[in-house]
Amino acid sequence: MSTILNTNGEELKVPAIHPNQRGTFYIVTADWNPDVTYPLRDGAVKVLRQAGVAEKNIRTMSVPGTVELVNAAGVIMENASPAAIIVIGCVIRGDTPHFDYVCQIAAQGVAELNARGETPVIFGVLTVDNLQQALDRAGGALGNKGEEAAAAAVTMANFPYLLWK
Repeated sequence: MSTILNTNGEELKVPAIHPNQRGTFYIVTADWNPDVTYPLRDGAVKVLRQAGVAEKNIRTMSVPGTVELVNAAGVIMENASPAAIIVIGCVIRGDTPHFDYVCQIAAQGVAELNARGETPVIFGVLTVDNLQQALDRAGGALGNKGEEAAAAAVTMANFPYLLWK
């Protein structure tokens, strides 16, 4: 996840939301693999609160699976003027090329949304070989990548305010 901070086991440094930032942060979570995606979502919400984002400015939504995350993020961008969107999913490699297709659709879709330059869309999708790798990244031995996604979202939502500093 190149858009997400890598803590290397260290405590996550949570950035503070810029005082002029009043936008809403959307977290869109895939319902597929909920034992993984829901803890990622909860970690993201926790960090947004720690960053000083008002409760009314945190919206959580769900979609059936990882492919649908791109469409949901696009709809939010077109209709809500969000501060940032975090998409959370988990794709576990199987015995068929389905893993490759889903990962490509999600990554390419998020990249295209980000290329618009309108709203940061943070890629909080785990792409792993097995369930244990996913659990390790959803609050297990390797931390919570949802928390890291939220820290990246705050940093990117603050970015426009740095342009005029």
